Amino acid sequence: MTARPAPLHARHRAVMPDWLALYYREPLELTHGEGRHVWDAQGRRYLDFFGGILTTMTAHALPEVTKAVAEQAGRILHTSTLYLDRHMVELAERIAALSGIPDARVFFTTSGTEANDAALLLATTFRRSNQILAMRNGYHGRSFSAIGVTGNSSWSPTSLSPLQTLYVHGAVRTRGPYAHLSDREFTEACVADLEDVLGQAHGNVAALIAEPVQGVGGFTAPPDGLYAAFRDVLARHGILWISDEVQTGWGRTGDHFWGWQAHAEAGPPDLLTFAKGIGNGMSVGGVVARADVMNCLDANSISTFGGSPVTMAAGLANLTYLLEHDLQGNARRVGGLLIERLRAIAAGLPVVREVRGRGLMIGIELAAPDGSPAPQAAALALEAARDKGLLIGKGGREGHALRIAPPLTLTVAEAEEGADILEETLRHVQDAFGGKDRS
Repeated sequence: MTARPAPLHARHRAVMPDWLALYYREPLELTHGEGRHVWDAQGRRYLDFFGGILTTMTAHALPEVTKAVAEQAGRILHTSTLYLDRHMVELAERIAALSGIPDARVFFTTSGTEANDAALLLATTFRRSNQILAMRNGYHGRSFSAIGVTGNSSWSPTSLSPLQTLYVHGAVRTRGPYAHLSDREFTEACVADLEDVLGQAHGNVAALIAEPVQGVGGFTAPPDGLYAAFRDVLARHGILWISDEVQTGWGRTGDHFWGWQAHAEAGPPDLLTFAKGIGNGMSVGGVVARADVMNCLDANSISTFGGSPVTMAAGLANLTYLLEHDLQGNARRVGGLLIERLRAIAAGLPVVREVRGRGLMIGIELAAPDGSPAPQAAALALEAARDKGLLIGKGGREGHALRIAPPLTLTVAEAEEGADILEETLRHVQDAFGGKDRS
């Protein structure tokens, strides 16, 4: 008699690293998706408010993207950057024009981690320095160099690094020593902190790397204009600005196409990194930089898988769809309705400390009765939302913030459905952790 195979979770644990995180007490196997919905191996349908960590940017199984992938796969799957690729050149032209960076050059990678790693290589080579400024609570990937500039201890497994990283205040508006200040005073205090940190640096500092909205950090953001104020200081020292747009790019915040544009008085960054949503599930990342910065390397380099014909075809089709259907505008309109609904729900729930964000990038921070972060409440919310048919994410240094980031084609009806489930979820969490709500 043939033995029944072990459950997939048990098989996963037997061959995968212990540190490879899985959501839920009973992890979920997703088998297919369509639009803003996904199905598990048991056939249950879920409304997807996380999009594979903000990667399914437009929609699951978007016909325009799947058609482009299938057609290109039927011609040739792989060539490498040693050969000309029409899709790669066309996508680079469009991204360079959209980036706002003058005389821009684009290098494609397979992930956001690799994109940030490439940006750090370029900046440190250009400036002849291994000193990097980074934001507290920030996250930039899992490579050795990216971990070295990650200011979120939950995602930084080693203190060893090829870089000397100097961390500055500014990305977390409502916690920390400056939380009580007005936006103007907060920005001034953070600029003073930056000046003080630079006074302790050893000679040149290569760059500041910063997420306009911190993703893993729980969708926290500084006041608009803070990075413009930082840029004034950086420019005096010749320090480059790397804007990590892996999660904020392509119109997700609604108000802007790129996160850096909330700080537009400074003009565009010197380098911009992207990934996740541009491939709508395909492995696409990259870095955009001024030509003099991008061309500063004096050794040979290629990318075996970055810019592959299939992923470039997907990226082109996805970007075309996003622009032609004004998904940035949809993120602004539908996201605005969703965030206001969530703020109204939270008003009567002490367990919700803050609802923040813009567009379809919304964070819900949960707190214990004494105001401290409540990771257990966030874990319960994740489970409860799943039980009710909604998939959401989690973040924050203590894992105490819920992350809401649906595909940008989200409809008003789907936003209302998700908000209804989140209301039930948060009331359940309130009953479990803080007593009855005030409504």
